[in-house]
Amino acid sequence: MTTTTSQAGTTVLRTEYQRSVANYWNTNRKDPVNLRLGEIDGLFHHHYGIGDYDPSVLQGPAATRDERIIAELHRLETAQADLLLDHLGPISAADRLLDAGSGRGGTSIMANHRFGCAVDGVSISEYQVQFANKQAAARGVDDQVRYHFRNMLDTGFDTGSRQAIWTNETTMYVDLFPLFAEFARLLSYGGRYVCITGCYNDVTGGRSKAVSRIDEQYICNIHPRSDYFKALAANNFVPITVVDLTPHTIPYWELREQASVATGIEEAFLTAYREGSFHYLLIVADRV
Repeated sequence: MTTTTSQAGTTVLRTEYQRSVANYWNTNRKDPVNLRLGEIDGLFHHHYGIGDYDPSVLQGPAATRDERIIAELHRLETAQADLLLDHLGPISAADRLLDAGSGRGGTSIMANHRFGCAVDGVSISEYQVQFANKQAAARGVDDQVRYHFRNMLDTGFDTGSRQAIWTNETTMYVDLFPLFAEFARLLSYGGRYVCITGCYNDVTGGRSKAVSRIDEQYICNIHPRSDYFKALAANNFVPITVVDLTPHTIPYWELREQASVATGIEEAFLTAYREGSFHYLLIVADRV
Protein backbone atom coordinates (compact mmCIF):
# COMPACT_ATOMS: atom_id res chain seq x y z
CA MET A 1 0.00 0.00 0.00
CA THR A 2 1.09 3.57 -0.58
CA THR A 3 2.29 5.38 2.53
CA THR A 4 1.32 9.06 2.74
CA THR A 5 1.14 9.91 6.45
CA SER A 6 2.99 12.93 7.81
CA GLN A 7 5.10 10.63 9.97
CA ALA A 8 6.15 8.69 6.88
CA GLY A 9 6.92 12.01 5.19
CA THR A 10 9.57 12.82 7.75
CA THR A 11 11.13 9.40 7.20
CA VAL A 12 11.06 9.61 3.41
CA LEU A 13 12.15 13.23 3.04
CA ARG A 14 15.27 13.45 5.16
CA THR A 15 16.91 16.67 3.98
CA GLU A 16 15.86 20.16 3.02
CA TYR A 17 16.97 19.43 -0.52
CA GLN A 18 14.76 16.34 -0.75
CA ARG A 19 11.85 18.35 0.59
CA SER A 20 12.45 21.04 -2.03
CA VAL A 21 12.54 18.44 -4.84
CA ALA A 22 9.33 16.83 -3.56
CA ASN A 23 7.68 20.22 -3.34
CA TYR A 24 8.72 21.05 -6.91
CA TRP A 25 7.05 17.92 -8.31
CA ASN A 26 4.07 18.15 -5.97
CA THR A 27 3.27 21.68 -7.10
CA ASN A 28 3.90 21.20 -10.85
CA ARG A 29 0.68 19.23 -11.21
CA LYS A 30 -0.64 20.91 -14.33
CA ASP A 31 2.58 20.96 -16.35
CA PRO A 32 1.21 20.43 -19.88
CA VAL A 33 4.45 18.80 -21.15
CA ASN A 34 3.59 15.54 -19.42
CA LEU A 35 -0.19 15.82 -19.13
CA ARG A 36 -1.04 16.76 -22.73
CA LEU A 37 1.14 13.96 -24.08
CA GLY A 38 -0.13 11.32 -21.67
CA GLU A 39 -3.76 12.10 -22.39
CA ILE A 40 -3.28 10.58 -25.86
CA ASP A 41 -3.28 6.98 -24.61
CA GLY A 42 -3.18 7.15 -20.81
CA LEU A 43 0.56 6.50 -20.57
CA PHE A 44 2.00 9.41 -18.62
CA HIS A 45 5.77 9.68 -18.89
CA HIS A 46 8.21 11.83 -16.97
CA HIS A 47 11.15 11.74 -19.36
CA TYR A 48 12.21 12.83 -22.84
CA GLY A 49 12.19 11.15 -26.23
CA ILE A 50 14.48 9.57 -28.79
CA GLY A 51 14.42 9.02 -32.53
CA ASP A 52 13.78 11.06 -35.65
CA TYR A 53 10.42 12.72 -35.81
CA ASP A 54 8.11 12.47 -38.80
CA PRO A 55 8.53 15.78 -40.67
CA SER A 56 4.99 15.52 -41.98
CA VAL A 57 3.68 16.60 -38.57
CA LEU A 58 4.91 20.10 -39.39
CA GLN A 59 2.94 20.12 -42.62
CA GLY A 60 -0.78 19.98 -43.26
CA PRO A 61 -3.58 22.11 -41.79
CA ALA A 62 -2.36 24.77 -39.36
CA ALA A 63 -5.39 24.23 -37.13
CA THR A 64 -4.24 20.71 -36.21
CA ARG A 65 -0.47 21.27 -36.36
CA ASP A 66 0.03 21.40 -32.61
CA GLU A 67 -2.08 18.29 -32.10
CA ARG A 68 0.17 16.41 -34.54
CA ILE A 69 3.32 17.65 -32.80
CA ILE A 70 2.00 16.58 -29.38
CA ALA A 71 1.22 13.09 -30.68
CA GLU A 72 4.68 12.77 -32.23
CA LEU A 73 6.42 13.91 -29.04
CA HIS A 74 4.50 11.27 -27.12
CA ARG A 75 5.53 8.62 -29.64
CA LEU A 76 9.20 9.57 -29.16
CA GLU A 77 8.87 9.44 -25.36
CA THR A 78 7.27 6.01 -25.53
CA ALA A 79 10.06 4.86 -27.86
CA GLN A 80 12.57 5.92 -25.20
CA ALA A 81 10.79 3.83 -22.56
CA ASP A 82 10.65 0.86 -24.95
CA LEU A 83 14.41 1.12 -25.51
CA LEU A 84 15.01 1.06 -21.77
CA LEU A 85 12.81 -2.02 -21.33
CA ASP A 86 14.61 -3.74 -24.22
CA HIS A 87 17.75 -3.79 -22.06
CA LEU A 88 16.31 -5.33 -18.87
CA GLY A 89 17.29 -8.82 -20.03
CA PRO A 90 15.19 -11.97 -19.64
CA ILE A 91 12.27 -11.22 -17.31
CA SER A 92 9.71 -13.80 -16.24
CA ALA A 93 6.22 -13.26 -14.87
CA ALA A 94 7.51 -14.40 -11.46
CA ASP A 95 10.14 -11.64 -11.25
CA ARG A 96 9.78 -8.32 -9.44
CA LEU A 97 11.00 -5.04 -10.91
CA LEU A 98 11.67 -1.62 -9.43
CA ASP A 99 11.11 1.73 -11.14
CA ALA A 100 13.21 4.11 -9.05
CA GLY A 101 11.83 7.61 -9.39
CA SER A 102 8.67 6.45 -11.14
CA GLY A 103 7.05 9.81 -11.91
CA ARG A 104 3.51 9.44 -13.21
CA GLY A 105 4.12 5.75 -13.80
CA GLY A 106 4.05 5.16 -17.56
CA THR A 107 7.16 2.98 -17.83
CA SER A 108 6.08 0.69 -14.97
CA ILE A 109 2.77 0.04 -16.72
CA MET A 110 4.61 -0.70 -19.98
CA ALA A 111 6.93 -3.14 -18.16
CA ASN A 112 4.01 -5.00 -16.64
CA HIS A 113 2.28 -5.18 -20.03
CA ARG A 114 5.43 -6.54 -21.69
CA PHE A 115 6.62 -9.01 -19.06
CA GLY A 116 3.49 -9.80 -17.04
CA CYS A 117 5.39 -9.37 -13.76
CA ALA A 118 4.98 -7.27 -10.63
CA VAL A 119 6.45 -3.77 -10.68
CA ASP A 120 6.93 -1.37 -7.79
CA GLY A 121 7.55 2.31 -8.38
CA VAL A 122 8.92 4.72 -5.78
CA SER A 123 8.81 8.50 -5.72
CA ILE A 124 9.29 11.21 -3.10
CA SER A 125 6.39 13.12 -4.65
CA GLU A 126 3.12 12.14 -2.96
CA TYR A 127 1.21 13.68 -5.83
CA GLN A 128 3.03 11.53 -8.39
CA VAL A 129 2.42 8.39 -6.33
CA GLN A 130 -1.31 9.08 -6.06
CA PHE A 131 -1.58 9.97 -9.75
CA ALA A 132 0.29 6.83 -10.87
CA ASN A 133 -1.75 4.52 -8.63
CA LYS A 134 -4.94 5.93 -10.14
CA GLN A 135 -3.60 5.15 -13.61
CA ALA A 136 -2.75 1.56 -12.61
CA ALA A 137 -6.24 1.14 -11.16
CA ALA A 138 -7.85 2.57 -14.29
CA ARG A 139 -6.00 -0.01 -16.37
CA GLY A 140 -6.89 -2.83 -14.00
CA VAL A 141 -3.27 -3.66 -13.15
CA ASP A 142 -3.11 -2.25 -9.61
CA ASP A 143 -2.77 -5.79 -8.26
CA GLN A 144 0.63 -5.98 -9.99
CA VAL A 145 1.77 -2.38 -10.46
CA ARG A 146 2.04 -0.37 -7.26
CA TYR A 147 3.57 3.01 -6.53
CA HIS A 148 4.95 3.94 -3.12
CA PHE A 149 5.85 7.15 -1.32
CA ARG A 150 9.40 6.08 -0.57
CA ASN A 151 12.95 7.29 -1.05
CA MET A 152 14.97 5.39 -3.65
CA LEU A 153 18.05 5.76 -1.45
CA ASP A 154 16.35 3.62 1.19
CA THR A 155 13.36 1.81 -0.30
CA GLY A 156 12.58 -0.59 2.54
CA PHE A 157 12.10 -3.48 0.11
CA ASP A 158 13.63 -6.88 0.88
CA THR A 159 17.27 -7.62 0.09
CA GLY A 160 17.68 -9.57 -3.15
CA SER A 161 14.01 -9.12 -4.04
CA ARG A 162 14.49 -7.57 -7.51
CA GLN A 163 15.55 -9.07 -10.80
CA ALA A 164 15.88 -5.66 -12.49
CA ILE A 165 15.85 -1.99 -11.54
CA TRP A 166 15.81 1.10 -13.71
CA THR A 167 16.15 4.83 -13.34
CA ASN A 168 14.89 7.06 -16.11
CA GLU A 169 16.21 10.62 -15.77
CA THR A 170 16.08 10.54 -11.96
CA THR A 171 19.68 9.99 -10.81
CA MET A 172 20.51 13.69 -10.96
CA TYR A 173 18.54 14.16 -7.75
CA VAL A 174 20.65 11.88 -5.53
CA ASP A 175 24.21 10.91 -4.58
CA LEU A 176 25.12 8.04 -6.89
CA PHE A 177 27.22 6.05 -4.42
CA PRO A 178 24.49 5.39 -1.81
CA LEU A 179 21.95 4.99 -4.61
CA PHE A 180 23.88 2.18 -6.29
CA ALA A 181 24.60 0.64 -2.88
CA GLU A 182 20.84 0.38 -2.32
CA PHE A 183 20.33 -1.09 -5.79
CA ALA A 184 23.10 -3.64 -5.17
CA ARG A 185 21.28 -4.67 -1.99
CA LEU A 186 17.95 -5.04 -3.75
CA LEU A 187 19.16 -6.96 -6.80
CA SER A 188 19.78 -10.67 -6.80
CA TYR A 189 23.18 -11.84 -8.05
CA GLY A 190 23.28 -11.30 -11.81
CA GLY A 191 20.39 -8.85 -11.63
CA ARG A 192 20.25 -5.99 -14.09
CA TYR A 193 20.30 -2.22 -13.66
CA VAL A 194 19.41 0.08 -16.55
CA CYS A 195 19.89 3.83 -16.45
CA ILE A 196 19.00 6.56 -18.91
CA THR A 197 20.36 9.90 -17.82
CA GLY A 198 21.77 13.23 -18.80
CA CYS A 199 25.30 13.85 -17.52
CA TYR A 200 27.84 16.55 -18.11
CA ASN A 201 30.97 15.82 -20.09
CA ASP A 202 34.12 15.66 -17.92
CA VAL A 203 36.30 16.19 -20.97
CA THR A 204 34.96 19.71 -21.50
CA GLY A 205 35.46 20.59 -17.83
CA GLY A 206 32.79 21.50 -15.28
CA ARG A 207 29.16 22.34 -15.88
CA SER A 208 28.63 24.56 -18.87
CA LYS A 209 26.30 27.53 -18.70
CA ALA A 210 23.62 25.53 -20.51
CA VAL A 211 23.93 22.57 -18.11
CA SER A 212 23.72 24.93 -15.13
CA ARG A 213 20.54 26.36 -16.64
CA ILE A 214 19.02 22.86 -16.71
CA ASP A 215 20.03 22.31 -13.08
CA GLU A 216 18.36 25.58 -12.14
CA GLN A 217 15.15 24.77 -14.01
CA TYR A 218 14.63 21.37 -12.39
CA ILE A 219 16.47 22.01 -9.07
CA CYS A 220 18.66 19.01 -9.81
CA ASN A 221 22.40 18.35 -9.63
CA ILE A 222 23.57 16.85 -12.91
CA HIS A 223 26.53 14.52 -12.36
CA PRO A 224 29.70 14.25 -14.43
CA ARG A 225 29.77 11.23 -16.72
CA SER A 226 32.67 9.63 -14.84
CA ASP A 227 30.78 9.53 -11.53
CA TYR A 228 28.35 6.95 -12.91
CA PHE A 229 31.10 4.45 -13.66
CA LYS A 230 32.97 5.12 -10.41
CA ALA A 231 29.83 4.57 -8.36
CA LEU A 232 28.84 1.44 -10.31
CA ALA A 233 32.28 -0.12 -9.84
CA ALA A 234 32.28 0.73 -6.13
CA ASN A 235 29.02 -1.18 -5.69
CA ASN A 236 29.76 -4.39 -7.62
CA PHE A 237 28.13 -3.42 -10.91
CA VAL A 238 29.76 -4.25 -14.23
CA PRO A 239 28.59 -2.18 -17.24
CA ILE A 240 27.80 -4.37 -20.23
CA THR A 241 26.31 -1.75 -22.57
CA VAL A 242 26.85 2.00 -22.83
CA VAL A 243 25.15 3.92 -25.62
CA ASP A 244 25.43 7.64 -26.30
CA LEU A 245 21.86 8.61 -27.12
CA THR A 246 22.69 12.30 -27.55
CA PRO A 247 22.23 12.44 -31.34
CA HIS A 248 19.02 10.44 -30.98
CA THR A 249 17.40 12.84 -28.51
CA ILE A 250 18.20 16.09 -30.33
CA PRO A 251 15.26 15.67 -32.79
CA TYR A 252 12.85 15.42 -29.86
CA TRP A 253 14.03 18.77 -28.50
CA GLU A 254 13.97 20.38 -31.94
CA LEU A 255 10.35 19.34 -32.34
CA ARG A 256 9.39 20.31 -28.78
CA GLU A 257 10.65 23.85 -29.45
CA GLN A 258 7.81 24.16 -31.93
CA ALA A 259 5.07 22.83 -29.65
CA SER A 260 2.58 24.70 -27.51
CA VAL A 261 3.96 22.79 -24.49
CA ALA A 262 7.47 24.26 -24.90
CA THR A 263 8.72 25.66 -21.60
CA GLY A 264 11.75 27.66 -22.73
CA ILE A 265 14.28 25.11 -21.45
CA GLU A 266 14.53 23.56 -24.92
CA GLU A 267 17.24 26.00 -25.99
CA ALA A 268 19.46 25.04 -23.04
CA PHE A 269 19.16 21.33 -23.81
CA LEU A 270 19.89 21.83 -27.49
CA THR A 271 22.86 24.11 -26.79
CA ALA A 272 24.35 21.68 -24.26
CA TYR A 273 23.92 18.67 -26.54
CA ARG A 274 25.24 20.41 -29.65
CA GLU A 275 28.30 21.91 -27.94
CA GLY A 276 29.19 18.53 -26.41
CA SER A 277 29.01 19.62 -22.77
CA PHE A 278 26.05 17.36 -22.04
CA HIS A 279 25.48 13.70 -22.92
CA TYR A 280 22.33 11.57 -22.89
CA LEU A 281 23.45 8.05 -21.96
CA LEU A 282 21.98 4.58 -21.71
CA ILE A 283 23.97 2.52 -19.20
CA VAL A 284 23.28 -1.18 -18.63
CA ALA A 285 25.07 -2.93 -15.77
CA ASP A 286 24.89 -6.35 -14.08
CA ARG A 287 25.13 -6.93 -10.33
CA VAL A 288 28.10 -9.25 -9.56
